[in-house]
Amino acid sequence: MRHTPRFVVEDTDEVKRLIRENPWATFVSHTAAGLVASHYPVILEEDTGDEISIVSHFGRPDEQAHELGQHEVLVIIQGPHGYISPSWYPAGQLVPTWNHVTADLWGTPEILSASENFRVLGELVDTFEARMPVPVSLQTDEAAARGAARGTVGLRLRVTRFDARLKLSQNKPREVVDRIVDELENGEHYANPSLAREMQRIRGQ
Repeated sequence: MRHTPRFVVEDTDEVKRLIRENPWATFVSHTAAGLVASHYPVILEEDTGDEISIVSHFGRPDEQAHELGQHEVLVIIQGPHGYISPSWYPAGQLVPTWNHVTADLWGTPEILSASENFRVLGELVDTFEARMPVPVSLQTDEAAARGAARGTVGLRLRVTRFDARLKLSQNKPREVVDRIVDELENGEHYANPSLAREMQRIRGQ
């Protein structure tokens, strides 16, 4: 990402929060055939101290296209983002921007065993089913679930480095930030409540 020191995030806990709250990830590999990208949900492994570790799965044959486990991959985590109009700034300020919460993660994937992959698939289902009134689990029909799991390859990515940004108008005066938040919450043209919440969270720190 562009070098913008004001918006750089170095706190691993903040990156973990971003992953936890935005689990839909983009995986990018530089392979012998060129660049390959795929999109999968991820789960943050908790209790890893300062280390960031995520688990996921690829549907076959994506793991072959990515040459999974043979080299470093880039994983992109995208949080709330949106257009910021200069019409929300004081008169004379005419440059628009795009606020965003983003983390780029690098590491070499570890291929999981079939049993660990099934456990991770179960965690993925349980995580996203938790808010449902009657959650479904892989144990609902374990035999069928194990059959479906054979079409996937599990992975663990221990992050060796990351580049994260919280670009949320921190360079603007408080009254301007208030106006942007109000437009994002209540505006007619670019309403974006999730981005407004991120800006309010940062403003309160």
